[in-house]
Amino acid sequence: MSTTKKNSLHVLVVDDSAVVREVMTAVLSQEEDISVTVAADPFIAMSKMKLKRPDVIILDLEMPRMDGLTFLQKIVKEDPIPVVVCSALTGRETSLGIQALNEGAVEVVTKPRLGVKEFLHESAVTLIDAVRAANKSRQNIGRKFHLPATPRFSADAVLPAKTVGRLPLTTDKIVAIGASTGGTEALRLVLEAMPPEAPGLLIVQHMPEGFTAAFAQRLNQSCRIEVKEAASGDRVISGRALIAPGNRHMVLLRSGAHYITEVIDGPLVSRHRPSVDVLFRSMAQAVGPNAIGVIMTGMGCDGAEGLLEMKQAGALTIAQDEASCVVFGMPKEAIERGAVGKVAALAQIPNYILRRIYEIDQATALG
Repeated sequence: MSTTKKNSLHVLVVDDSAVVREVMTAVLSQEEDISVTVAADPFIAMSKMKLKRPDVIILDLEMPRMDGLTFLQKIVKEDPIPVVVCSALTGRETSLGIQALNEGAVEVVTKPRLGVKEFLHESAVTLIDAVRAANKSRQNIGRKFHLPATPRFSADAVLPAKTVGRLPLTTDKIVAIGASTGGTEALRLVLEAMPPEAPGLLIVQHMPEGFTAAFAQRLNQSCRIEVKEAASGDRVISGRALIAPGNRHMVLLRSGAHYITEVIDGPLVSRHRPSVDVLFRSMAQAVGPNAIGVIMTGMGCDGAEGLLEMKQAGALTIAQDEASCVVFGMPKEAIERGAVGKVAALAQIPNYILRRIYEIDQATALG
C-alpha cells in the first residue's frame, strides 16, 4: 500500500500490524506534502527501498523475521536514513526504544492503541512533528516545511504570566535545560560532565510517556550526579537532575527555603507536553538571576518565549550552536527572539554552566 504525491516527503512505515500501518497512513496522508509507503517487515521494506529511497522511516521494534533494532543498525551502517521508532509503552519496548535512540534513531513515538477514528489529535500532531523533525535532521536548515494547523497554546494555558518583583535572597542556583530531536545524546554529554556538587538541574526532553523514566535510569547509571524522573514534591538540590515525565508539564515552585517540582496536566504548549516554555517561565518567576536556562537541539519553537522571560529576569541564557545541533530549530528561534545571552557548542555548555555558578557564588560572597 502506498500514497504518492508530487514533491513530497516520502515516509516508509515498517510495522507488522495492519491496523498500525493503516493509522499511520491515514494520519500522515492528511498532510499535503507527505506520501506514505508501508511494509510488514524489514525484508519487504528493503525491497521497497530499492525501488524508492524514503526520506524518513517509521519503524516498529518487535517484528517477525528481523527485529526493528537489527534493521535500524543495518540502516545506520549502510544507508543513514532518519528513523522514527514507533514503540509500545510496555517495559521491554520502552527499554528497546531508549536503546534505539542510542543506536541512531532520531525520535521515538508511542504506538497508537486504537483505530483510526479514535486516534487522538494530539497523537497525530506528535507523529507528524516527529516525521518532520527527522527529515529536518539531515537537510539544510533553510528549507521550510508546512506545519498542520492546530491550536498552539502558550505557557499561559498552564502557568499564567505575572510581574515578578524582587525575589527573596537565596544561595540556591538552578539550571533548566530544554531539548527535543537529538536531545537524548546532547543531554547525556552535558549531564555526564557535571560534577557531584553540580547545581540542581531541571530538564524537559520531548519524549513519550514511559520513556522518560527509562531515559533517566540510564543516565543515572552513567552520571556522577543523581538523575531521576521528576514527581510532584521532589526537592531541587545540588547533585540531582530531574527530568519532566512524558505527557506531563513540570514547573518549579518555591516552598519556604526550598525549591520543589510540581508535575501537572494541561494542554499541549508550543505543540508539546511537557513543554520547555512552561518550565522556563516557572524558572523566571521562582529563581530569577540565580537561574541558568539552556536551549538545545530540536525542531520548533518550544522554549524560545520562556527563555526570553528567564533572560528578562536576569538569568544567564545559553543556546546550543548550529554546528553541534541535530536540528537547529529551537535554539534558532530563541536566538532570533533575543532570548539568548550566549551561543555555545555542545562541548562548551557544561563549562559555561559551571563558570556562571562560580560567578554567582563570588557575587554572593562579596555581598
